[in-house]
Amino acid sequence: MRTMLIEGIGTFFLVLVVGLTVIAPGAGMMAPLAIGAALMVMVYAGGHISGAHYNPAVTLAVWLRGKCPAKDVPAYMGAQLAGAVLAAVAAGWLTQGSAVAPMEPAVLPALLAELLFTFALAFVVLNVATAKKTAGNSYFGLAIGFTVTAGAYAAGPISGGVFNPAVAVGLTLLGLSAAGDLWIFLAANLAGGALAALAFRAVNPRD
Repeated sequence: MRTMLIEGIGTFFLVLVVGLTVIAPGAGMMAPLAIGAALMVMVYAGGHISGAHYNPAVTLAVWLRGKCPAKDVPAYMGAQLAGAVLAAVAAGWLTQGSAVAPMEPAVLPALLAELLFTFALAFVVLNVATAKKTAGNSYFGLAIGFTVTAGAYAAGPISGGVFNPAVAVGLTLLGLSAAGDLWIFLAANLAGGALAALAFRAVNPRD
C-alpha cells in the first residue's frame, strides 16, 4: 500500500508541476528545469520505498529488466495514472481563467522524439537505480531529473517533451494535448521503455 501511495504522490507532483509551469503565465523557458527538479526531488523522496518510477514506461522497463514482479505492474501503473488525474484536476483548478490550447505535433517527428527520449530516460533509470555496479549511489535522482530536463529542452518544440504516459494523460485532461494525439505518447513512450530494457540487458548481461 505505501509503495502505491508513493507512486501516486510522486506522479501527482510531477504532473502538477508540468501543468502549472506550462499553462500561462507558467515558467516560460524555465519550465523544463522546474519539471526535472520536481522529478529529481520526488525520486529522492520515494526511491527507497517504491523505486520511484512515476511513469508507466519506466515501470515497464523495470519489469522487463527483471526488477519488478509482474503482479505489481498493474498496481504501479494504476497509482501513477491516479496521481496524474488528480494532479490535472488540481492544476486545472489553480489555473482557472488561463487560456489553454492543445499542441499540434507532427505525428512522425513526435513519435520519434518521444521514443528516443523515453528510451534515454528509462535507460538512465535502469543503469543508475537498478544496476548492481551503481547500487547505493547518491546521484540517481539527479541523473534521472536532468535526463528529463535535457529531453524537455531538446524535444519540447517537437513533441511537447512528455516521455511518460501518465503525464500524457494529465496533459490531455488539462487540454494541453488533444485526445486524438494520446496514442502517440502511449505508443512511443511504452516502446521506448521496452527498448531501454532490451538495451540494458544487452550491455549488462550478468546483471
